[in-house]
Amino acid sequence: MSQLLAGRGQRIAVAAAVVAGVALAVPAATAGRPALPAVSGTAAGQVPTSPTAAPIPATTSPAAPDFVPGEVLVGYEPGASAAARGLARGRVGARLVEQVASGAGKARQVELLRLPEAMNRGQAKHRLAADPAVAYVEPNWIYREQATSSDPYFTDGSLWGMYGRRSDPANRFGSNAAAAWAAGQTGSARVYVGVIDEGIQVSHPDLSRRVRNPGETANGVDDDKNGYVDDVHGWDFSGNDKKVYDGGMLGLADNHGTHVAGTIGARANDAGVVGVNWNVRMISAKFLTSDGGKASDAVRAIDYFTDLKVNHGVNVVATNNSWGGGGYSQALRDAIERANRAGILFVAAAGNGGIDGIGDDNDTTPSYPAAYGNRNVISVAAITRTGALATFSNYGLSGVDIGAPGQDIASTTAYDSYSFYSGTSMATPHVAGAVALYAAAHPEASSAAIKSALLDSAVPTASLSGITVTGGRLDINAALTR
Repeated sequence: MSQLLAGRGQRIAVAAAVVAGVALAVPAATAGRPALPAVSGTAAGQVPTSPTAAPIPATTSPAAPDFVPGEVLVGYEPGASAAARGLARGRVGARLVEQVASGAGKARQVELLRLPEAMNRGQAKHRLAADPAVAYVEPNWIYREQATSSDPYFTDGSLWGMYGRRSDPANRFGSNAAAAWAAGQTGSARVYVGVIDEGIQVSHPDLSRRVRNPGETANGVDDDKNGYVDDVHGWDFSGNDKKVYDGGMLGLADNHGTHVAGTIGARANDAGVVGVNWNVRMISAKFLTSDGGKASDAVRAIDYFTDLKVNHGVNVVATNNSWGGGGYSQALRDAIERANRAGILFVAAAGNGGIDGIGDDNDTTPSYPAAYGNRNVISVAAITRTGALATFSNYGLSGVDIGAPGQDIASTTAYDSYSFYSGTSMATPHVAGAVALYAAAHPEASSAAIKSALLDSAVPTASLSGITVTGGRLDINAALTR
């Protein structure tokens, strides 16, 4: 099967990067295929890494969270009038940039404000917080990426994250998706996963017809009346347009989001890779760029999926959130809670440690959004093909739920390519994919029941014992029997 790749003339890119302390990708040698040269990069913080490199000594502390200078998110008390909000803004001479959350019913309305250039952010926060209409004031945090089938990468031993103890090839530390497939569980086109990340190359051979908003057509009209015109594949919240893929012919952007999507649902088509689901639908909510993503855009992205499910009948069962790095945000936590009430699970990367590249304890050094305590959050650590906790992976006895394959993971990347990446970013879509596969097999299951099935069936794993909630790793086939 490995000859199929050579005959197709496809470009296979293997990247190596660590961005803001988050390991995104490393080159890896796999059975029958030598390690490929790393693609050079110039993004801030990029360094080449190797799966066999010695760990970086933990001599530095985690980096302080980044935020957008001169911007604040303000959450108002429920029912605060337009006049009251205007008076609050007037206290500091702030300009309204956009409404981030509408505040329907008893929910808080959230606004993104731009402060005057001469205004000290601390003073502005104090003045705004003193206003009776204001519930909270916080920075606009910046988040970053937390980087049997007959498909060649599966058959040649590369796609170890899909294997199980008895699959062929086999790896007992894989997610055991292969056993679920053998039992006839391959997913459903009626199940949707929201990918909140970079964009997705929707035309990738392994992703074509997978990324789709069912209520929209490309005709210049807002067919589903959700406020977004022609969001056929989703929406770019960073650029505020319908174009979710900006990678172009050279694949210079949207690799991360495309890689995540491939793990969730790459097609079983005798080519390339295959996802946890052979049949699933995804919708892209792009908010990450090479410069990271803003909390205000993340809130809008989460609410986008909540609205699609609650008001437009799209069966969104989970969102995949392979990003983190900002500080605590009440606006973001509230958006996650709105998704919780809508029955949408929020699967989140536990994080890749600080600037030293060594995993941290999320119970004492929280990584958001994985560290939020909402009941719909599933926080995911990364394990290696030998069952060890990946050196970069965060952990936490009360704050990290489960481990999943996250090192040397092969998946789709921009411009029809395939890459091996490592990170809790890569572990997370294995779990989000498992949520979708379970929802397909148990269409009446609640989000709480799906979460319980995945966590209760976790396989006890020595490297995760005493440092995660379950003390174990994902077993998709075992979860489906719950």
